[in-house]
Amino acid sequence: MNWVFPRAFAGIAVVLAGAVAGYGVGRMLESALLMGLLGACGAAAMLILLDTLRGHRLLRWLREDQQGAAPRDAGLWGELGYRIERALRKREQQVQHEQTRLTQFLSAIEASPNGVMMLDAEDHIQWCNRVAAEHFGLDPQRDLQQRVTNLVRAPAFVAYLQEGEFKGSIQFPGARAGVSLSVTVRPYGEGMKLVLSQDITERERAERMRRDFVANVSHEIRTPLTVLAGFIETLTNLPLTDAERTRVLGLMAQQTERMQTLVSDLLTLARLEGGPRPPTDVWCDVGRLMLQAEQDAHNLSRGRHHLSFRVEQPAQVAGVESEYFSALSNLVSNAIRYTPEGGSIDVVWRVRADGSGEFLVQDTGIGIDKEHLPRLAERFYRVDGSRSRETGGTGLGLSIVKHVMQRHGGELDMRSEPGKGSQFRLIVPPLRVAPVAPAQDDVMASPVAAPSA
Repeated sequence: MNWVFPRAFAGIAVVLAGAVAGYGVGRMLESALLMGLLGACGAAAMLILLDTLRGHRLLRWLREDQQGAAPRDAGLWGELGYRIERALRKREQQVQHEQTRLTQFLSAIEASPNGVMMLDAEDHIQWCNRVAAEHFGLDPQRDLQQRVTNLVRAPAFVAYLQEGEFKGSIQFPGARAGVSLSVTVRPYGEGMKLVLSQDITERERAERMRRDFVANVSHEIRTPLTVLAGFIETLTNLPLTDAERTRVLGLMAQQTERMQTLVSDLLTLARLEGGPRPPTDVWCDVGRLMLQAEQDAHNLSRGRHHLSFRVEQPAQVAGVESEYFSALSNLVSNAIRYTPEGGSIDVVWRVRADGSGEFLVQDTGIGIDKEHLPRLAERFYRVDGSRSRETGGTGLGLSIVKHVMQRHGGELDMRSEPGKGSQFRLIVPPLRVAPVAPAQDDVMASPVAAPSA
């Protein structure tokens, strides 16, 4: 307010000066009072004109984009321009700050693994993130301001939105084939809605696998228990000869062994899934693993197959030796079980060109149709359930193999063709393979054992 008194004083002084000047001129024209009054009025008019020009400059600046500085006039208009400019700059800073916060907020929502879509009171799309666009098959830019029910025509979603009772979530197929969505709507503001979507395909798959797993375990255990219960009842209620009793006890022992094998495989899977990651600085010898696998293979085959085990290049692999052996012996035992008598099974270790290693188990067995290969490592999945049980399999062997290789950063590769046998590869990553220079008397450079009939 420091401009008030100077402005008032200057105005009075100008008017008085005009009046004095007019009075002086009027005395010469013998009209002193009239000319003094006219002088005062002229001075006041000049002041008004000057204020009008200053006000016009300020208004012109306000009508434009206000990018430059406000007019720096003295007095009232200068003070007014300065304060208006300062208020505008402060408001611009606040708007910029809020815009930055909004951008950060939308970026955070955009990074969310769940879909977020905002609807107005008429169910028009105001905004959606990339995930929601993928879930509902939308274009985040082109479909703005479109009614969502015109674009998302799933009956469950349309009915849910029209009912207006958003107490729970609904599930329905997404825009992409094979995708299941869980959608929740939350009202906010004045009739607006927040649509939250989540891809539950993997959750449903895991739940389905859990149900199948429980059902399969129950079935696998119930079958030998039923057989045992029947034999126990037979032993209790019927007089049996020694030969019959011996036969029944033998069958009971088989069923007991089958349950023990199943429980052992289940415990192995649980240990693999819950155990720590295998170390990368503990090494085991490939030749020793192959020798152990060969000994087990001979015991299982009992001379019915041609077996060949060889190490093309001596090496060590990092990790848990018992797990490597479990994976390799599972593949070898499967090859023996599903290869007819007189067939061949070749087991080879080699270091590949990229530094990784592989255990190859190749047989001349019955082979597997290609449609079964993607599911072959699932728990309890069997191409032929009756044949698998006849050969003593639990349906968990390849699941154990797959988990072992995943834990060690490797993979299980399966190739097969009906009537032409199968090839199973355990691929060990280069980080876990260390070639060993063979000594002159090292037998690992040659086959571990000669093929046997």
